[in-house]
Amino acid sequence: MTEGTSEKRKYKCTVAYDGTNYAGFQHQQNALSIQEAIEKALYKLHQTPVKIFGSGRTDAGVHARGQVFHFESELAIQESNWTRAINALLSPDIRIQHTEKVDLDFHARHDVLKKEYRYFLHLSRTEDPFKRLYQYRVSYDLDFAAMLEAARLFLGEHDFTAFCSKRTTVRSRIRTIYRLDLEKHGDKLVLICEGNGFLFNMVRIITGTLIAVGRKRLSYAQVKQALETLDRSLVGPTAPPHGLFLWKVSYPEDKKLLSL
Repeated sequence: MTEGTSEKRKYKCTVAYDGTNYAGFQHQQNALSIQEAIEKALYKLHQTPVKIFGSGRTDAGVHARGQVFHFESELAIQESNWTRAINALLSPDIRIQHTEKVDLDFHARHDVLKKEYRYFLHLSRTEDPFKRLYQYRVSYDLDFAAMLEAARLFLGEHDFTAFCSKRTTVRSRIRTIYRLDLEKHGDKLVLICEGNGFLFNMVRIITGTLIAVGRKRLSYAQVKQALETLDRSLVGPTAPPHGLFLWKVSYPEDKKLLSL
């Protein structure tokens, strides 16, 4: 679906995906990733390789409502047609939500201001087949007040060494959490976490720790100690990936979007 060629343009795409059947967002050597699937679709449009750059990784099995990536193209496809053109070549479990032209100096990862993740828990004694891929079922009672109290410990700037995977390779483990809320809606409990960046498995480990607090297997004091001592052995397990969604990625206001 080409409408001629022109000068190089850069596009910012917001994409939603069901991560169940993928090895995460970023390229993997021996498994299909979201990035690979999108780049294959762009190859079909361009008849040449096109690399996309995401706002960050999501793990295998993690979903997204608002992942962001950018790519460059010389195809003169109308801005309003890009979303339809790419989606026509993607599996139904990956869908571009919006495509916009941006300045050539825009970068989907480097320009991120903050991200919001949401983790969904299903509070039920029995499994619901319609929720099992998108909510982590918790079949025991939770002390919601204790979880809320412990959640406040994570607010602000901290070294999150105790709350990331051993496979984390970045040097600095210091991140800032702007918001960490728990919202209960019937049998659904949603953890909403917003920060300036996240380490490998960080949201899932925070979630597993708060569940352990809710089950009275960890105390407020132990969570506080883990943050202060950076001791991973003091925190809870890593919650499974299927309850986690990358909900929204925000950028500074000065990164104004352009129109064709």
